[in-house]
Amino acid sequence: MESSEAIRPEKMGPLVMKETWNTPGSVVSWERSENVYIVRGECAGLVFLFLSDDMFRMKVFHGQVPDLTTSEAVLKECCIPHLFPVEETAEQLIFTTSAIRLVIEKTSFLLRVENTSGKVIMQQNLASWNPRGASHAEYDMQPDSHFYGLGEKSSFLDKRGERYTNWNTDVFAPHLPEIEALYESIPLIIHMHGDLSYGLFLDNTGRSDFDMRSHGVAFTIGCSTGDYDIYFINGPEMKDVVRRYTTLTGRIALPPKWAIGYHQSRYSYMNQQEVLQLARTFREKNIPCDVIYLDIHYMDEYRVFTFDPVNFPDPQTMISELRELGVRIVPIVDPGVKKDPKYEVYKQGVLEKHFCRRLEGEIFFGEVWPGISAFPDFSDSRTAEWWGDLHQYYTDLGIEGIWNDMNEPAVFNETKTMDLDVMHFNNGRPVTHEEYHNLYGMMMSKATYEGLAEHMGGERPFVLTRAGYAGIQRYAAVWTGDNRSFWEHMAMAMPMVLNMGLSGLAFAGPDIGGFAHHTSAQLLVRWTQMGVFFPYCRNHSSIGTLRQEPWSFGEEVEGILREFIGLRYRWMPHLYNLFHEAEVSGLPVIRPLVLEYPRDPHVTNLCDQFLLGDNVLIAPVYRPDTDHRSVYLPEGCWLDYWDGEIHEGGRHILAAAPLHIMPMYVKAGSFVAEGPLRQYALEDTEEMVIFHLYGAEASTGFSAAFKLYEDDGHSFGYRQGQYTEIAVQAEGGDGVLELKWAYGVHHYKPRREKLRFALCYPFFTVAAVEGLTEISLEQLNEGRTGWARNGKNGAIIVQVEDAADGGELRIQADAERK
Repeated sequence: MESSEAIRPEKMGPLVMKETWNTPGSVVSWERSENVYIVRGECAGLVFLFLSDDMFRMKVFHGQVPDLTTSEAVLKECCIPHLFPVEETAEQLIFTTSAIRLVIEKTSFLLRVENTSGKVIMQQNLASWNPRGASHAEYDMQPDSHFYGLGEKSSFLDKRGERYTNWNTDVFAPHLPEIEALYESIPLIIHMHGDLSYGLFLDNTGRSDFDMRSHGVAFTIGCSTGDYDIYFINGPEMKDVVRRYTTLTGRIALPPKWAIGYHQSRYSYMNQQEVLQLARTFREKNIPCDVIYLDIHYMDEYRVFTFDPVNFPDPQTMISELRELGVRIVPIVDPGVKKDPKYEVYKQGVLEKHFCRRLEGEIFFGEVWPGISAFPDFSDSRTAEWWGDLHQYYTDLGIEGIWNDMNEPAVFNETKTMDLDVMHFNNGRPVTHEEYHNLYGMMMSKATYEGLAEHMGGERPFVLTRAGYAGIQRYAAVWTGDNRSFWEHMAMAMPMVLNMGLSGLAFAGPDIGGFAHHTSAQLLVRWTQMGVFFPYCRNHSSIGTLRQEPWSFGEEVEGILREFIGLRYRWMPHLYNLFHEAEVSGLPVIRPLVLEYPRDPHVTNLCDQFLLGDNVLIAPVYRPDTDHRSVYLPEGCWLDYWDGEIHEGGRHILAAAPLHIMPMYVKAGSFVAEGPLRQYALEDTEEMVIFHLYGAEASTGFSAAFKLYEDDGHSFGYRQGQYTEIAVQAEGGDGVLELKWAYGVHHYKPRREKLRFALCYPFFTVAAVEGLTEISLEQLNEGRTGWARNGKNGAIIVQVEDAADGGELRIQADAERK
């Protein structure tokens, strides 16, 4: 006797069904509900919220009432909709702001955004969905289109011709240009065509796809589950898009200065003695270092919030001795909590229902480093607070930074992550892991950052994360994961980190030297030369590979690395200023040339060199046995940092680059703020600042300006106004250069009595500085006020009292040698 099982559908052979995609159809009606515009079609509707004159949100919805909730990526204070005039004709609906017009074609539901001159900025031709919940839309792509953003993606800077998936993925290998998904998912695309730029941000925390490859005259943005909820962000410049996107999703919190220093890591430093000796060696060799990382071997059988009692028997004493050396510890903390009923963290998590569960109630278990483990449900505020409070274990030891890894979340199974039907209870709005996946890592880092801040008595915490979603920049720095000690990976780090910066992730960088495989002396030198100018600066290597601490390849290499790591510390005032700018404006610390020179056709895909801020050009050497490289200099006059050679921009040059030199250029008329060489960022020494002015001219028409931000470098006092801003301005005249400085804000008093101003490679010879005596460099270094000549090329250094009311200088040119 057979049961109905005999006729199960799968036994009848494959069922072939044609997938159908539905569209909204024609516009049927529209209405305004408070400050929200609802446009209904025959099969679905779109809801529009104008968040400013240059930004609106549009969301496809089904049914009568649209759901206007957002993900955690979007700042709630930026979601307040505004009213703008609406015009209706027989064929169109037209919404008008002071900057753009949104035109909806009634028959086709085509959307078009125009500027005030009527020029088309963006056109969405088709929005559609299938019965299984996938959605996508098609957008016009012009012959001169270029695409940027998308966060942490491989390949070149310009993403035209590429297709990418946003699905946070633990990819140990391979890291190749064709890899479509890595650890981070930032579903933002910046589209530049002609003299216009705009951004599209798809706020969907499940799997999404951006395809700039398949359709020739169009690109598509789609998602496999969840809502099609997209934000249009106007330019017209790319900088405007970045500023507005980071207004929407947030900007970096100014990190403590020690987090901007040099970091040393390895998988793993195995015991307390090795860590202490490592720190002592940095100090003995006078190589600056602020942080040593502890990878998973510091824990007791990989239980988070523990130290191994054998290999790290006295972490308190270790951390105290390290602090005396100016070194901080940053331990790794993964989300996987070992299944062990005697382990207090696991016990609490089970009894208080903090772990991810299936709908029916059973805990999801997966295998990671500790073995079978449970995973906290960070979507629930109660669990996030619990997890944050657990970090008091570390803060009580004096730890101020945490490294979040494996938080995609990674699981050792076929799918590499949590089962898709696992639930996140999301403060009463439960969603599946399929819908929530990309948000998991960010919510872990949010809980970590907030927990540290709660227990650090007003000090700024540091969090490093591997996984994240849009908005992660508010809580953590990001490193690019498990790269290799390959020259190709060094080269690929540049466009990857540059696009991360355009995507709001201003505090990012790769593992210097490469994590896996074996580095070489040349590769470590060249990668360090590049890496010291990246926002995040860490040397990290894997177990079983050659050591790559700075002294690992002999005295010559050690000397070069000491010089370049020291250069990062001498440039700390300038770097810190750029981090402050990133917090205030959202603009990245390092920038692709296209961000500053969008009209230059040579730079749309230039990604083997970059800008530090807007005036320093860095051109790393990323091939072995190479002592020259081509460098493109954009418009303007550029000075070789090392010897002052003058180059007119708008052309390529061949730069000499012996092993101890990385080509660097400063734009004439620019200031760079430097400080004294420290062995760690907060070393208790005088906070001397030297304002270096490059390529000054004692002639009418020359001008340069700069503003330096300063605070204590470690507390949140700056948010209560405890900071200083000093504005410096230079004006050229007939045979004279006037320098003025003034404190606009002076609520923090740096530890110094003097200020210095240096003319680097000036285009004139200095005869005198009015009111000051020419003295020797030795007298200058003894603290005397005056001015001194500094070697060749006409350079001088001026030292004056650091007066609260500022001051001015008149520098006279030698009339016979101008």
